[in-house]
Amino acid sequence: MKRLFVALLVALLIIDCGSGQAAARVEQVTAVTCARSNLPPLVAERMNRSVAAIAGQLLEGKDIAAVRSQQVTYESLIHEVFDKVLVGYTVSRVQLTPGAQTAVQVELLPWSETIQKVEVETTVEGMPLRIEKLVRADLTGVEQVFQDALTGLPTAAADWTNGIMKQHLNAYLQEHLPEFRGDFELTPEPHAKIRLTVYPRLPVVRTVDLSMRSQTIPSVSLLTHRELMQDQVNDIVGVPVGFVQRHQQELAAQFARTLDNSHDFRLLKMHTRVDIEPAERSHVMSRSDSSRYRLRITGWLDAGRRSKGGHDSDKNLLFRLHGGQMLGRRDELFAQTDFRPEEVRWGWQLGWRHDLPGGRRLGLRYDMHNHGFIYDAAQKLGPRWLLRYEYRGAESIGEAALRYQLHDFMGLEYVVDNEQNWLRLIGNF
Repeated sequence: MKRLFVALLVALLIIDCGSGQAAARVEQVTAVTCARSNLPPLVAERMNRSVAAIAGQLLEGKDIAAVRSQQVTYESLIHEVFDKVLVGYTVSRVQLTPGAQTAVQVELLPWSETIQKVEVETTVEGMPLRIEKLVRADLTGVEQVFQDALTGLPTAAADWTNGIMKQHLNAYLQEHLPEFRGDFELTPEPHAKIRLTVYPRLPVVRTVDLSMRSQTIPSVSLLTHRELMQDQVNDIVGVPVGFVQRHQQELAAQFARTLDNSHDFRLLKMHTRVDIEPAERSHVMSRSDSSRYRLRITGWLDAGRRSKGGHDSDKNLLFRLHGGQMLGRRDELFAQTDFRPEEVRWGWQLGWRHDLPGGRRLGLRYDMHNHGFIYDAAQKLGPRWLLRYEYRGAESIGEAALRYQLHDFMGLEYVVDNEQNWLRLIGNF
């Protein structure tokens, strides 16, 4: 009977517990860490996570009433465990506020003197001065990363923050200078010094191919400036490709400005535009044109043109020198001379040209050798295609041609006049 009574009593207790409301428990623990001196925000954030982890292991899932009844014991445990992992601080007080969202407040006492000022000295490794200036501009404000982690920290606790500073430095570089890595050395003193070194990530520019062009002066005249331009563009060799791509507008403007500031370019009122194609083998193209003058040397060779109607075979090769001055944005007054080496003869022309919107052009020339006017018109059909027509009054001959520009130095025309058609190879020098 006694055993039966005990069994019934246990059953009743089980039923009573099952039918009652479940006790409230701790669901989450949050922590706030403070110090009698200033606690750096980044350090406080890490300490808050550490305290919350320690307290969470002890309290989460526990009955709130039980935690409240043993509050002093839990505070002592948190105090003891956290104090052992700290360097540079001693835990002076721990206070719990039990509840579903239990709060833990920890007060710290620094061991020794604290860091009052942080000085950052930055070294950009292996970069020319032009690139270094851009890197330093991207690094503006990096001092704040170290100040947030160190200001107010005991000098004895400086090593404890290395991981924090490295993490936040990497985050800063990823946002502001993703093409570079960073390392630092810390001298922990009240006036702390940081030696920060940044160095490039791969891939970097290995070689640079330079091309220089002009539509208003002979391209061969640019050869005298090639060394100056090559010295500039070589500054991007060894620089991360992504950095060049991100700063290509600033770099292009610097390259162009240096070229335009040369003495003869200033006299000719030259304006240069530079295009950069960043890659491990980068391409740089400069196009320099004058807003006032037009100086060009061209030559052509006719193929398939028959000796007919006064045309002699020794007229198939010609060189033309064109010199003009712009009277406005669209009008040019010019003189040009033609030289036919096979018959050793010079021809002179004076003319005027007017540019119309949409790639159209009208012109009038006077041939001083044949004593007649030449009328011409042209229409651009695309980046490489040109349709032109001219009428030579002294010879009563009209000539139409469709030109395809093979590249900056060479073009090919299909020419038709009153009597025949032929191909013309045109060179721009």
